[in-house]
Amino acid sequence: METSFIVTFIGDDRPGLVEQLSAAIERSGGNWLESQLSQLGGKFAGLVLVSLPEGTGEALEQTLKELASTGLSVRVTPTSGAAARGPAGRPIALSVLGPDRPGIVREIARALAAEQVNVIEMDSTVSSAPMSGEPLFQARIRAEIPGEASLEALTDAMDAIAELMTLEIDLEAGS
Repeated sequence: METSFIVTFIGDDRPGLVEQLSAAIERSGGNWLESQLSQLGGKFAGLVLVSLPEGTGEALEQTLKELASTGLSVRVTPTSGAAARGPAGRPIALSVLGPDRPGIVREIARALAAEQVNVIEMDSTVSSAPMSGEPLFQARIRAEIPGEASLEALTDAMDAIAELMTLEIDLEAGS
């Protein structure tokens, strides 16, 4: 029987890092199923969904921890399965664009939490604005809003944040 684990890791970015991880997973009898990997601030970080023969999670964790000598920090966590998640909501997508400043993510996250919105995926960057060179914050968020939650209330909350923080926030239902 197979079991699933999430492998989280972070280390100095360098060629061969993904190969080292994938080789360690394969040596432990694991199969790399899904992943999200990214370079952030000179580090390379990721999440990998791995399936393994039952009872081999600790062996995988030990194999991966042996990579610590190369500067890699790793954690192996058993998945709890989809049953623990509850019913799925309606899909929504948000795009955020505007001058960077502290608190943007906090304000948006607070408004999402108030409506019990579950964030599924979020990507954000800060780059230089084309004309002014000022820091420009951009984010894409995929989420699920519960069936009983008010999309209108969430839209109003996002509009208030957009006005307060001089942002463009587009909310699309069904994305």
